[in-house]
This record gives sequence, C-alpha cells and structure tokens, in this order.
Amino acid sequence: MAGIMNSKVEFNGKVIIITGASSGIGKACAFEFANKGAKVVLAARNENEILKVENSIIKLGGEASSEKTDVRSIEGCKNLIDKVIEKYGKIDILINNAGISMRASFEDLDLQVIKEMMDTNYYGSVYCTKFAFPYLLKQKGTVIGISSISGLTPLPGRTGYCASKYAMDGFFNTLRIENIKNGLNVLVVHPGFTSSNIRNMALDKNGHPQKETPRDEEKMMSSEKVAQVIAKAVLKRKRDLILTPQGKLVVWLYKNFPRITDWIIFREMAKEPGSPF
Repeated sequence: MAGIMNSKVEFNGKVIIITGASSGIGKACAFEFANKGAKVVLAARNENEILKVENSIIKLGGEASSEKTDVRSIEGCKNLIDKVIEKYGKIDILINNAGISMRASFEDLDLQVIKEMMDTNYYGSVYCTKFAFPYLLKQKGTVIGISSISGLTPLPGRTGYCASKYAMDGFFNTLRIENIKNGLNVLVVHPGFTSSNIRNMALDKNGHPQKETPRDEEKMMSSEKVAQVIAKAVLKRKRDLILTPQGKLVVWLYKNFPRITDWIIFREMAKEPGSPF
C-alpha cells in the first residue's frame, strides 16, 4: 500500500469513528478514510487487533487512535464518544459497523443467539449514535449504519441476523426523517456477500463461532471495495447504498415477486455446505 500522506485528502481534518474496526469492512474503512486525510478512531472488542490497525495506519503516514469498546454496553459506547470529544473536540462521521452473524434454523436456535445479534448489531448502533448525536448535529455530519441486503430481504438460517438488520434500517431511516431540517446526513449501507471474517465468526445454534465460511469468499466483493464505495457515498451525501449486482437483483426481485423470490433464496441457501435446510 502506498504512503497515506501522498494520497487524496477529501476528508482532511474530519474525525471519523468506526466501530468493529478490527477486521472486514470496518478495518477497510479505517484505511480508506485515513488514506483520504481523516483522523480515524478505531473501536472494537479486540484490543490487540485494533492496535495493529492503528499502528499500520500511522506507519503509512495517517492519523489514527483506538479505543477498546464493547458496543453491547451503554457505558462502553458513552466512554468511546467521551474519549473522542476529549481528544478531538468534534465528530464528523460515525460508522456503525460492529456486527456479528449467525447460521442455524430457528427451530434449533438458542434464544441467546438472537439476543446477541440484537445487542451487537442493533443496540450497539443505537447506543453509539445516541451519544455521538449532538456532536454530529453540530457538524452537520454523517451517521452511517452498515446494514445488509438481509436488512431488505429474508435469509433462511439467519433469523436473528435479519431481524437485527431490519431493525437497523428502521432506526436509521426514521432518524433521517426526524432530522430532515437539521443538516444531518444518514447513510444506510446494504452490502451483499462481502469477503470478510464475519462468516468465520458467525454463531452456530448454540452460540459458538462456526470458525469456517460456508461460501466461496474469493467470488465476493472485497471489504476494500465496499469501503471505497462508502467513502464516495459520504462525499455525495447519499442516503442509501445497495451493493453487488446480485444484491441489487435479489432486492428488486423480492420487492416485485416476493413469493417466487422466497423459493429462489431458499434454494440458493440450501446449497451451502452444512446447510440446516
């Protein structure tokens, strides 16, 4: 990777918080926005990994700091925002990316897994947004929710995951309308299948990481590409992104032909190795 200081500076001086920044889309966003001049604050539960990302960005000439954060905790989210304000005095962009997935039929699923999905994916976004909100309003900044195609369409074997992403969509889309006169930009991002660590860490029916992906990661959109698209969307103050041709197609099909699309989705997911169907 080229030195960051020699790159474009579209986000020069902007303070950007990224949750779930230790891997996948969050990590890619950290490099992408730092590469464009932003001061990035990395938040995740895995302190060692976010420190590695922080150090890599600094070595490349960018500006980064990190804060160990469990977004499931109200106090943890408040502490993150307080530390950022103490250090930088402002927040321009908040990227709510921290998330976890699952893979099991609802019939076999331990209810604690669904709670984990909601606590991390949905409530984590709500908590961070709540505490960052006054500072984002002051800057007329951008709050981003990294949702999923599964926030727009169903996905068998992922009831809890889909529920959390649908909830995120409802929250952020309503937040946008509430602040339609306040200059706040709300961007909801719907990645399709993206090459990241999320499927390896997805929880099984008992709440244990499955530790392997059931899909061909090489055929997916890269996290780096997703981050590039997000950065461009922020500059244009877009409100919604639906990523990958396959993702756009399934959203269109489900909107117009829901009954047929149910079967298409079911048959596609049933092909996965070890599918519960």
